[in-house]
Amino acid sequence: MTTPKPIGRVEVFLVGAGPGDPGLMTVAGAAALKRADVVVYDYLANPLLLAHAPGSSECVYVGKKGFSNHVTQNEINSLLVDKARRLEARGGGVLVRLKGGDPFVFGRGGEEAAALRDAGVACSIIPGVTSGIAAPAYAGVPVTHRGMASSVAFIAGSEDPTKDESSLDWEGIAHGADTLCFYMGVRNLPLISRKLMEAGRDPETPVMLVRWATTPDQEVLSGTLATIAESAAAVGFKAPAIIVVGAVVALRERIAWYESGPLAGMTIAVTRARSQISALALRLRSLGACVLELPAIAIAPLPSYDEVDACIADLRSYRFVVFTSANGVKAFFERLSHAGLDSRALASARVAAIGPATAEELKGYGIAADFVPCEYRAEAVADQLIEAGLADGDRILVARAFEAREILPSMLRARGASVDVVPVYRTVAPSRESVEPSLSRLLAGDVDAVTFTSSSTVRNFASLVNDVSADSSSLLEGLSCYSIGPITSAAAFDEGFSIAAEAKEYTIPGLVEAIVEHRAACSEGK
Repeated sequence: MTTPKPIGRVEVFLVGAGPGDPGLMTVAGAAALKRADVVVYDYLANPLLLAHAPGSSECVYVGKKGFSNHVTQNEINSLLVDKARRLEARGGGVLVRLKGGDPFVFGRGGEEAAALRDAGVACSIIPGVTSGIAAPAYAGVPVTHRGMASSVAFIAGSEDPTKDESSLDWEGIAHGADTLCFYMGVRNLPLISRKLMEAGRDPETPVMLVRWATTPDQEVLSGTLATIAESAAAVGFKAPAIIVVGAVVALRERIAWYESGPLAGMTIAVTRARSQISALALRLRSLGACVLELPAIAIAPLPSYDEVDACIADLRSYRFVVFTSANGVKAFFERLSHAGLDSRALASARVAAIGPATAEELKGYGIAADFVPCEYRAEAVADQLIEAGLADGDRILVARAFEAREILPSMLRARGASVDVVPVYRTVAPSRESVEPSLSRLLAGDVDAVTFTSSSTVRNFASLVNDVSADSSSLLEGLSCYSIGPITSAAAFDEGFSIAAEAKEYTIPGLVEAIVEHRAACSEGK
């Protein structure tokens, strides 16, 4: 058997995204995403995993179109081949097909790999954690256990509807393995229970359903073969869920560990740039929230770096250098490196950072900020520099975004300083296509809250919503909006948003704390 050579310099990876918790993505899968030029992802792949991909990558959603019609498998196969060929035409690149769970365990990954191969496209497979193992584990149930279960079977709970008859050997399934894990079988639960009992499985055998396993929305329903179908119907238990059958299910009472947090049941949209979402998302998820990635800004390069490069060439003349964001630090040091310099070029200057995240980013380059004001605003930086002995005629370099307030430079110039304000990056609105799935969920009323971490996120979010909804005001009435600080809140008020809570400390931890406190206060007021 011959192995097809890659198309030019195109690499294609079928990557298992795991069962839902983004922390369960494999290291190899994350590494592939970090190199991706194009990502094709589906309904069960957590969108938060897209944060591993470069901000410039094209992300294509092939789950449900508008949460109604499915993209067919043949359409997905054709899309993958087309994207690979387009990358070839551009001179090469990396295409990642991100699939929920494991691509080869009821994921139709084999069909996609075969279609790519038939088209002459080489494809590598990166396995993922399958939900048949992860769902029971997060519910406190081991699929094997000494003295109780020495074998486990994975079974399709929903067969191809075009088949004339079932291909499942119910006698063999009922007696062939101690633990049975049915995928995609909630709709057929009455049939599955009946067939297993008819084949001789004890009606008192413990059964467990696990819905949205490993996510903050995880739900568990327990029963027996004789009772589980009726119980599921009574509570309206819906897919996606794993059905676990076997004596090991009884261990849940002793081992269950995955508990809900203070934000359980909330779906929170995070509007930061995709590259920055992970820190906030991880904090929210650890408290039980379901996080929806809706980046309202993207970090983009400048049309020209002549201005900042000229300032870098003259760094020795500055007494103070001020960084206003972590993004500004990254962009500045990229230009510094481009000039063949490193952090030693700042040896003659005193460095100020607005906010601990900015100071932490500086540490990564070996710079300990001389000033980190207690209040993370430009005004506080100006006050602190003045207190530090800012003298008439002192030169100050402010490295910041292209779009920013003029208060800091104005205050410093009013004290006689010579201030050079140099943009080192810019923020832009994301493409409509890149946020379409998240916007669809927002419009469908699936989102409880939205977080704003800058004025830009507010303005761009408002623009996105106004573009897709004729009645954006009524849509936003149902959302709780949370702001990282007064400047961001002011921008929200200008756009007609009501702020439910504002962070006392203008940081990501402060924002999370504000959300938790507001949720608790609302719960107490019920």
